[in-house]
Amino acid sequence: MDTQRIIAFIVFSFSILLLWESWQTYNNPKPAVEIQAGKENQQQPSPSAELPQPGQGLKPDSAIADNGQVTQGARVRIITDVIDAEIDANGGDLRKLVLTNYRQNEAADQPFVLLEEKPGRNYFAQMGFVGGSLPTHKTVFELIPGEYRLKDGQNELKVSLKANVNGAEVLRTYTFQRGSYIVDIDTRIVNQGTTVLEGFPYYQILRHGQPPEGESALMYTYTGPALYTDIGKFQKVSFEDIAKGKTEFIKEAKDGWIGLIQHHFVSAWVTRDPADASQREFYTRAIGENEYSAGMIFPVVKLNPGEEKSIGMRLYAGPQELEKMKSLAPGLDLVVDYGWLTILAYPIFILLNWINKLVINWGVSIILLTVLIKLVFYPLSAAGYKSMAKMRKLAPRLQHLKERYGDDRQKLHEGMMKIYQEEKINPMGGCLPILVQIPVFIALYWVLMGAVELRQAPFALWIQDLSKPDPYYVLPVIMAITSYIQVKLSPASPDPVQQKIMMAMPIIFSVMFLFFPAGLVLYWLVNNVLSILQQWRINKVIEAGGQAANDSKH
Repeated sequence: MDTQRIIAFIVFSFSILLLWESWQTYNNPKPAVEIQAGKENQQQPSPSAELPQPGQGLKPDSAIADNGQVTQGARVRIITDVIDAEIDANGGDLRKLVLTNYRQNEAADQPFVLLEEKPGRNYFAQMGFVGGSLPTHKTVFELIPGEYRLKDGQNELKVSLKANVNGAEVLRTYTFQRGSYIVDIDTRIVNQGTTVLEGFPYYQILRHGQPPEGESALMYTYTGPALYTDIGKFQKVSFEDIAKGKTEFIKEAKDGWIGLIQHHFVSAWVTRDPADASQREFYTRAIGENEYSAGMIFPVVKLNPGEEKSIGMRLYAGPQELEKMKSLAPGLDLVVDYGWLTILAYPIFILLNWINKLVINWGVSIILLTVLIKLVFYPLSAAGYKSMAKMRKLAPRLQHLKERYGDDRQKLHEGMMKIYQEEKINPMGGCLPILVQIPVFIALYWVLMGAVELRQAPFALWIQDLSKPDPYYVLPVIMAITSYIQVKLSPASPDPVQQKIMMAMPIIFSVMFLFFPAGLVLYWLVNNVLSILQQWRINKVIEAGGQAANDSKH
C-alpha cells in the first residue's frame, strides 16, 4: 500500500468516524449507571410517588385542569439587564425566561427564549411540598401583578408570593441579580394552625420532549434531563427512556443537582452551598403527552403549631458558560459537551478563549490558534513533508516500475519497497501530518459545537456565526482549492485509478465541509494554507539538494 492509498484511506476513515460518532450520539446517549443505595437509604421514604399528577386528586385551586392543560393566573414580569421573566400565581411557577443578550436560532433579531408557556412546548421551573398538607406546584399563590424592573444602581430584585393552606402561611421570595442568570428562591413557612404540619420540599423542571426550535437536523446535540452526584457522576436520562419507564440513574444521594440541558443552554436546580450534604431523592416522570419532569426532593420539613422555618434553593437558567458552571456546583461544567475528546478539547477551548480576550474576535482567534498548533507540530509535520518530497522525486522511477511490471501488483510492490529501502524513505512518513491533525480537528469540532461563547459569534464580512455553516459556501470552496493544491504538491501514484481518487478527494472533502461550522472550515483552510507553504518550501529544498548532487557528479 503506497502513500496515496494510505492518505485516501485516512481521509475516508476520518469521514466515516465523524458520521459514526454523530450516529452513536443520536441513537445511544451516554448511558447512566444504576448504583444501588445502601440499606440505610432504602429505608428512607420515597415521596416522589406522591407528587401531583395531572387529573388525579386535583384541588379546586389546581394550576392544571383535568384535561392536562395549563391555566394562567395573575402574573408578575421581572426585567433585569440580562433576563425578562414571568412568574404565574398558579403554582408560583417561573413560566417564562428570555435571555435578552442572546438571539434565537431561527430569528436572529429576536431574543432567545429558554423557559416558555406555549402549546405543546411548555418549559417551567416548579417547586412545592409533597407528602403533607403544604402547597404544591398546583397551589394558587397571591401576588401583586405588574412589572418589576431592575433600576440603575440596584443590584438585586425581589418578588414575593404568598399562599395560605391548611393553617400554613407560605411566603416564597424570588431574588434576581444584576448580570446573573442565577435565581435564588427562599420559602418561609409559618404554622398558624393547631396541628403539626409537614412536607418534603421538591424542586422540578417541566419540559416538552421536543428539540429546541431552530436546531440543525445535521448536527445533533443532546436535549433532556441530566443530573450529577459524587457517586454516579454526570448522567443523562433521555426523554425516550423516561417514556418507556427504563430510566437508570442515581435515585438517592447526599449531594448533586438535576436539570435540563439543551444545545448551549441549561436550567438546573442546585443548592446554594456546594458542600450541602442533605439527603435528596432524584426523580424523572412522564406527566402528559410529550411532557416530562425531572427534579429532586429534600428531607421532610416539620412544623409544630406556631413554629416557623425557612428553606432556600437556587435555580440557574442560562447559557453554558464553562467558568460560571464550574464555580456554581460540582460537575455542572460537564453540561458543556466536548464529546469523547474532552481531554483535548477543554485545553483547546481554554487557549482559544485566552487568545480571544486579546484580539476580541473569535475568527481571528481560530486563525491564531491554528498557527500555534502548526508551530507545536512543526517538527513532526516537517518530517512527514520531507518524506513526501523525497517520494515526489521518485515519481519517474515509480512510473517506470509501473510500465515495466504492468498489472503484476506483487512485483510492482516489491520493486517500490526496494526503491524505498535504497533511498531510505518511509512511505508512511507522509501520513503523519494528517494523523496529527485528526484528533485536534475532532476536538476543535466539539469546541465549536459546544461552546456557547462561539454561538452566533461573528468573524468578518458574510461570516456572522462561526458555529454555523458558511451561508454562501465560500470557505468550503476555497478550502477545496487549497486541498487540490496539496494533492498536486504530493507525490503522484503510478496507479491511474489512485490518481483519480486523490484528485477527487478535495471535492469529496469540501462537500462534507459544506455542513460543518464555519469556524471549523476556517481552521482547516488556514491549516491547509500553512501546510502548502511548508510543503512547497520543503519540496524546493529537496529538489535543490538533488540538483546540487547531480551537478557535483558531473
